[in-house]
Amino acid sequence: MSDFVSSFWGYFIGVIALGGIGFCVWLLFTQRAWLKHDVKVVSDTGHVWDGDLTEYNNPLPRWWTVMYLGLCGIALAVLFLYPGVGSYKGSLGYTSANEVKAEQMALNERVKPIFERYSQMPIQEVAHDADAREIGQRLFLNNCAQCHGSDARGSGAFPNLADGDWLYGGDPEQILQTITKGRHGMMPPWGSQIKPAEAADIAQYVRSLSGLASDPLRVVPGKRGFDTFCVACHGAEGKGNTALGAPNLTDNIWLHGSSEASIVQTILNGRQNIMPAQEGILTEDQIRMLTAWVWGLSN
Repeated sequence: MSDFVSSFWGYFIGVIALGGIGFCVWLLFTQRAWLKHDVKVVSDTGHVWDGDLTEYNNPLPRWWTVMYLGLCGIALAVLFLYPGVGSYKGSLGYTSANEVKAEQMALNERVKPIFERYSQMPIQEVAHDADAREIGQRLFLNNCAQCHGSDARGSGAFPNLADGDWLYGGDPEQILQTITKGRHGMMPPWGSQIKPAEAADIAQYVRSLSGLASDPLRVVPGKRGFDTFCVACHGAEGKGNTALGAPNLTDNIWLHGSSEASIVQTILNGRQNIMPAQEGILTEDQIRMLTAWVWGLSN
């Protein structure tokens, strides 16, 4: 229930759950003559099909009624023991999240001997071990492929991990830090200080840095704008800064596209990319194995 922003939904679900059980009990009691309720017995409803099939109105069998009353009792017991009525957590304190966590801990204990073999090895050596690479690839496919692709070559706004170009550095220690703690890359928006025409000139200059087609008449004013607004992060030569996550603008590798329109969009409105931290999902050994596999892609 923590996903709901209002307690109303907790009461709403509780009323439906308990009301449904109460209605079933009421219906069963009102339809049973042996429970001392008057039931009009009609031997024939008057509905006949094909001349032989006659519909009768008979009381419900006793065993059927007892069975359903028992099921209603079981339903109440389940709702008392387990969460199922609004925000009530159940007397046993059970949650599916705790069950999953316990299963993960048990699994980690079973596979711990496998990782112990690599715990003291440098990441570069782990990357050269065939069995370790297979484990690392499995971890990548389960946890990273959704964004970076099954081949690790990325997609729009998600970096390619196999090309040797790294926003925050490609050393094993830097990759380990990225996976463990995550990253929050941000290109600030300059729309309040740079006019669209000026941003277009800067885009022409930036394109020229990586050898893309550019207008030489617009490159000169574009460089002035670059030196004023962009050099602090990307450097005087546009080669970026891994400490800030500022990309190299001279290598013709573009995360958000290299067209003038895409670059202008980036300059005026900024960009934000978040790499989620994996330290709460993967163990330290799994992160080291994953680091070794990712590092090995470009080494």
